[in-house]
Amino acid sequence: TTNDVDAVEAHGTGTRLGDPIEAQALLATYGQKRPEERPLYLGSLKSNIGHSQAAAGVGGVIKMIEAMRHGVLPKTLHAETPSTHIDWEAGAVELLTEARDWPVTDGRPRRAGVSSFGFGGTNAHVVIEEPPAAEEGAEQEFSGAAAPGSVVPWVLSGKTEQAVRDQAARLLAFVEQHPDVSVADIGRALATERVAFDHRTAITGTNHTELTHALSDIAHATTHTVTTAHPHGKTAFLFTGQGAQRIGMGQQLYTTYPA
Repeated sequence: TTNDVDAVEAHGTGTRLGDPIEAQALLATYGQKRPEERPLYLGSLKSNIGHSQAAAGVGGVIKMIEAMRHGVLPKTLHAETPSTHIDWEAGAVELLTEARDWPVTDGRPRRAGVSSFGFGGTNAHVVIEEPPAAEEGAEQEFSGAAAPGSVVPWVLSGKTEQAVRDQAARLLAFVEQHPDVSVADIGRALATERVAFDHRTAITGTNHTELTHALSDIAHATTHTVTTAHPHGKTAFLFTGQGAQRIGMGQQLYTTYPA
């Protein structure tokens, strides 16, 4: 029911026309038949970051997910004086003029609504519920042994291509001198206990014979290729919105113009 929702992230553009319409709808729905001590808390991210146009809705989703994660409903800025165009007595709705703790009460998960009413015709409202707490299970000990016939990767790296080949030669000599060491133990040590340098290669095999043959190929520069890692680039999200006339239009615009 609407009483199961604790807060709503409103579209909230701060206009004299749009805000009263949105607020009256929330008062008439979420604000009805609620306990007095548990009103619907109302806020808008636009008071913090402005209107992000096509990405406004996803900004609200991110805000409420983070609010659930930290157990705090953030303060909405510049809302100390409620709009006089809204009948705030029509329902149990309270503006988030201050940050509020958001605890789990009566075993009920936190829930929030997020509204997005965009320029291009977006008319969406979603309800988000926090996931159940992960059950603590018994820790499983790793034996270090691979299942018979399973493929095991060995990863090698170095500051130069020759350094990788030198490491392969040293590892080959070690494995030949210690044939009883588990191939899975070696693979785990190479993957988790070694620094990953820019020049890298990897081999796979199911037993010592397959893996040592591959190591020999790397050491003698016969078949295996050593690759060079590239610097990590930055990540960006592109939201075209509903004004696009074809798929990928926003992506094409981004690759065509620098700004």
